Amino acid sequence: MKNKLFIILGSLAVAGLGFAPTAASAQETIQFLRPNSKLGINVFETSKKDTVPFTGLKVKVGGNFELSFQTLKDQNTALPLTRTGFTGNVNSLITLTNGFTLPMANLNVDVQLADGVRMNITSYLASRHHEETWVKGGYIQFDKLTFLHSAIADQIMKSVTIKIGQNDVDYGDQHFRRSDGGNTIYNPFVENYIMDEFATELGAQFYYHHDCGLFLMGGITNGMLNETVIAPVKIDSATQQVNKYNPAFLGKIGFDKQFTPKFRLRMTGSFYTLSSGNSNTLFGGDRTGSHYFNVMENQAVTNATTLSNAVDYSPFSGRLNPGFSEEVHTYMGNLFLKYYGLEFFGTIEDAHGRTIAEKTNRQATQYAADLIYRFPRGKENFWVGLRYNTVTAALAGIPGNVTVNREAGSAGWFLTKNIMMKAEYVNQEYLNYPTNNILNGGQFKGVVLEASIGF
Repeated sequence: MKNKLFIILGSLAVAGLGFAPTAASAQETIQFLRPNSKLGINVFETSKKDTVPFTGLKVKVGGNFELSFQTLKDQNTALPLTRTGFTGNVNSLITLTNGFTLPMANLNVDVQLADGVRMNITSYLASRHHEETWVKGGYIQFDKLTFLHSAIADQIMKSVTIKIGQNDVDYGDQHFRRSDGGNTIYNPFVENYIMDEFATELGAQFYYHHDCGLFLMGGITNGMLNETVIAPVKIDSATQQVNKYNPAFLGKIGFDKQFTPKFRLRMTGSFYTLSSGNSNTLFGGDRTGSHYFNVMENQAVTNATTLSNAVDYSPFSGRLNPGFSEEVHTYMGNLFLKYYGLEFFGTIEDAHGRTIAEKTNRQATQYAADLIYRFPRGKENFWVGLRYNTVTAALAGIPGNVTVNREAGSAGWFLTKNIMMKAEYVNQEYLNYPTNNILNGGQFKGVVLEASIGF
């Protein structure tokens, strides 16, 4: 078994080296950019430090690639159940085997348009949810407004950042640490949270940074992943009126300061609120899919929800989506501490929402804690980590609350700043699901190995 593990790790490393970037060093000249490499770890909102001189229009073409080997096993205690239109027991689980999963890849294009003005467009070249190329989104970021030729605007922009476009919703801090298709280099673990809060929505976000470490953000979006100009016709069960497509509002207040070369403290509080929308996807907006493949799923049900070979409509294995598609009000608190190579990242989240067919809101709460140690001192090319993540939620159609718990341990190695290897052991349990639900008595556990490239 030990020799087999070394063979698999070697294969992943060779695959990663095969993806090694050959980009010219001249491409590292984009202002106010989070690097797509080890240098981007523990970077959240881009800072106001103007460290790159503007010398004209620049284009940086980068990418992310990941390749994984999975050895997960699952089980449940759900009662056998048949359903019209499906073959066999729909509560039986897919028989899993050890093997490689679908490799994922992203394409990143960043353009320095003017001094302090940057554009980004990111495409998913291949992913579990959409195997063909899909544009994730794009935005323009202003850290300077020199084209206005205004001394007042120049002074204001020393502390202000503006982002406009189809962009990641900056709710909470976990989305800065999550895996996003082929981009897994920021994540010390293989998968994201059980309740994965991530979406791209059309809108604008405004940031104020103070030299003391305090920062504020306010934003407004259209509250949906897929825009529409078709008037709503569905009736909202809570209001008995025709549904409305209201904007979503979000905000964040935080403090982030490197007190000494040894110690950094970051604390943030965030909110996102939408009173009425068209299929909001804050907890289901990932268009790439989970990095745990086919756990706790039934083959017949999965087959029926796969509309083509290129689109997997059952891609979120191991996650819990509370289904707040019509209305959502959610709050998150995050704490990040780093002392030498020891890091702690904690999350407390409380969400309320409903579907258009429901009259009252349901609740979902999430708690998570990551403890990471990076070494050796000064280089931090290796790490070991532990994560505990738990979600308790009231789900539509299920009496009472359900709970999902996950414990995970990870170890990783940066061969270079652009090439990463990691291994994760995960154990996830499902509690309080009805006996006729496939997740009743559910559990999966095992190891996932991953090679990742970012440049």
